[in-house]
Amino acid sequence: MTRKARRGADIDITPLIDVLFMLIIFFVLTAVFVQGSIEIALPQGDGSPISEQNPIVVTVNRNSDVLWAGVPVSFEDMPELVAEAAAKSEDILIAGDRDAPYGDVARVLDTLRNLGVESVGLVFEGENASR
Repeated sequence: MTRKARRGADIDITPLIDVLFMLIIFFVLTAVFVQGSIEIALPQGDGSPISEQNPIVVTVNRNSDVLWAGVPVSFEDMPELVAEAAAKSEDILIAGDRDAPYGDVARVLDTLRNLGVESVGLVFEGENASR
């Protein structure tokens, strides 16, 4: 008896590879977006949305760290940053974590006022609140 060479079934795996590449791209992009976020629990409140599209957000987290547009800063760095914001006529908002000590948020507000910032907004959660 002679054996006949059997040819295996051809399976087209191109669609599978396409789907896998799409999943890889999706996970890479979402990982990049999640990595840059700042965890902060905003206090509840009601107010009016801001008019400017991209204000500078000064964040005070629950560990009393101060972040200027997501970058950790010290109070000594603030005069230069405020001068840059004033030159660009950018609005400044303070986002204080609800678990942050009130004195830390007040210190940031006081520092901004002493540096000549006349109008500072507060960020909070609510129906009409803007982030």
